[in-house]
Amino acid sequence: MFKMNDPILLEFCRVRKQFGPVIALNDVSFSVRAGEVHCLVGENGAGKSTVMNIICGIVRQSDGKVSVAGIDVLKHPLEAKAHIGFLPQNPPIYADFTVEEYLRHAAEIRRVPDREIPKAMDEVLELCGITHFRKRLLSNLSGGYKQRVGIAQAIIHKPDLVIFDEPTNGLDPTQVLGVRRLLREIAQNSTVLISTHILSEVQAVCNKIVMVNRGKTIFKGSTSDFDNSIVPDSIFLKVQPEPALEEVQAITGVTGAEALGDGSFRVRFGDDTEVLENIVAVAASKGWHLEEMGVERSSMDAVFAALTKQQH
Repeated sequence: MFKMNDPILLEFCRVRKQFGPVIALNDVSFSVRAGEVHCLVGENGAGKSTVMNIICGIVRQSDGKVSVAGIDVLKHPLEAKAHIGFLPQNPPIYADFTVEEYLRHAAEIRRVPDREIPKAMDEVLELCGITHFRKRLLSNLSGGYKQRVGIAQAIIHKPDLVIFDEPTNGLDPTQVLGVRRLLREIAQNSTVLISTHILSEVQAVCNKIVMVNRGKTIFKGSTSDFDNSIVPDSIFLKVQPEPALEEVQAITGVTGAEALGDGSFRVRFGDDTEVLENIVAVAASKGWHLEEMGVERSSMDAVFAALTKQQH
């Protein structure tokens, strides 16, 4: 078992992967500390699944080093895999197995001692909310419950690092919320790495982000760093009595303004760092009462689009 006080659980260092003439990953580096919930973010085809397949030993990198719990994935694959639980994008289930039969099989191939398997099965069935389905054939489960079974097999051996590739892909909104709650519960005891192209998933689950685009790392940091990585360029302003739009647009440093109604405006600004002070000064001189004023943070989708555009 990996010691939680050790700083780095996963090290992905200067990794390159080439499939024939196609370079899927080009000098990608990041690390994951024990206890973190990391999101690997990128559009479809960005290289996320390749990263995860390399970590799990499914494909070999062309260059670079990957280690899990200090174990080189290439040199000692079985030892490294013992620390990992993995749910690929399509759950690896056997339709003619019952839930219980499948989880027992998963525990056996993960080398859970025979005497510990019944307890391990009960624990993951309870955690994943599928105890009442333990005797049911996997072919008779809905997509959401099949996904929960897939999650259960990934954590049955209590791995230090759990990897989920697009864990809510294809689920309906209710199922998505349920799986996200489950991921947060799992993160209380294991380090988690989630691949997704859905930015609302990042906000709901993760505290650290690695963003890849066209096989390159274009961002690494916290969710707040990601959200603020593009300089905000708008201010929400609410004043009474409501001034004319032209008066707001005339304030020094304002590059544009949009009237939102009821005395509210969205004010655009450029590089003028004193625009807030200018608004306050004009409001005081004209007798406006400032009910609300604040710089608007970029949305996650806007930041994603901006960072991707910067790379081109």
